[in-house]
Amino acid sequence: MSTTETTTLTEPASVPLTLAYDEKDHEQYKYTAYLPVYDEKTHFGPLQPFEFHDRGLVANKEKPNLLPKGSETIRSTKLTPSIGTEIRGLQLSELNDLQKDELALLIAERGVVIFRDQDFKDIGIEKQKAFGRYFGPLHIHPVGAHVKDHLELHNIYLGPDNEYRNRNKSNKLSTIGYHSDVSYEHQPPGITILTLLSVPPTGGDTAWASQVVAYQRLSQPIKTLLEGLRAEHSGFPQAEGAQRDGKFVRRAPIKSEHPVVRVHPATGQKTLFINPGFTKRIIGLRQEESDALLKLLFKHISNGQDFQVRVKWEAGTVALWDNRVTAHTAISDYNVHDPQEGLRHGFRITTLADKPANGALESVW
Repeated sequence: MSTTETTTLTEPASVPLTLAYDEKDHEQYKYTAYLPVYDEKTHFGPLQPFEFHDRGLVANKEKPNLLPKGSETIRSTKLTPSIGTEIRGLQLSELNDLQKDELALLIAERGVVIFRDQDFKDIGIEKQKAFGRYFGPLHIHPVGAHVKDHLELHNIYLGPDNEYRNRNKSNKLSTIGYHSDVSYEHQPPGITILTLLSVPPTGGDTAWASQVVAYQRLSQPIKTLLEGLRAEHSGFPQAEGAQRDGKFVRRAPIKSEHPVVRVHPATGQKTLFINPGFTKRIIGLRQEESDALLKLLFKHISNGQDFQVRVKWEAGTVALWDNRVTAHTAISDYNVHDPQEGLRHGFRITTLADKPANGALESVW
């Protein structure tokens, strides 16, 4: 695995930044302002509880503003029967509030919505953040690289000068790692917006699994068992791994005990809310029982190709998904050292949402 020589810059406000890329490799790159850096000084206290209003609750369920019937320019296609919708002919940057409300509901219903031929990556960082903020408070990742001066833009970068994102996968048979973004937060994310600025001509896809269908496929006795349980989601391994690698931890790690089955506030659908990335144990079970049940559920999510969708990135693609009803994984199947396969680089804007609940069973910490 290659390593990047870090350069520390001192800004006027004396915030040291460590570059997570090789400047020489990007002298002609259009999106140098979005390259990954680490703020090595700014520290945040714990996230505070907040009242959340899901925009999907006020949306017109028929979505006449977002997807008008008979439109000759807007095309909406279901990528699979159970998860994933692709939209062409509509710019995210031009949506009004009614359209954004309907989009929030569509994302909740379909899990992930893929917009093609977008200008979103070129509208500027402040407009990008404002778009995300419409759906909820913006999350700042506790350990990840970010865009200079904008910690809300979590950097997605895998190239020949920085292979850090694959550091834990080099000795594994597969790069697949299903997860729901930072699910250890007390009020974990709702909608995530991912924009790729540079994509390999082939490879580097992303896959999503429907946690709604994953729940529906379970037998009734297992559903009944799970609906009375909470599971521990922990940010400690992520923070400890970052510290071992010499990375700055800008917010102390936490744990949350979330319902294993939660209800989405806008759709009323029940969904599994566990994932291999951050779920560590089921509360109240013996270790062997917890391990066996999680192994079953993780395998169910990862192997369920009949409730998954795999999306190929194109220039101008933006993906929006709801972490409350999906798990996802990057697919790092390309050679970053082959110039013909190239660089995968983008940024993620993640919005925080409601405290998970299933009737009277709510998250605790």
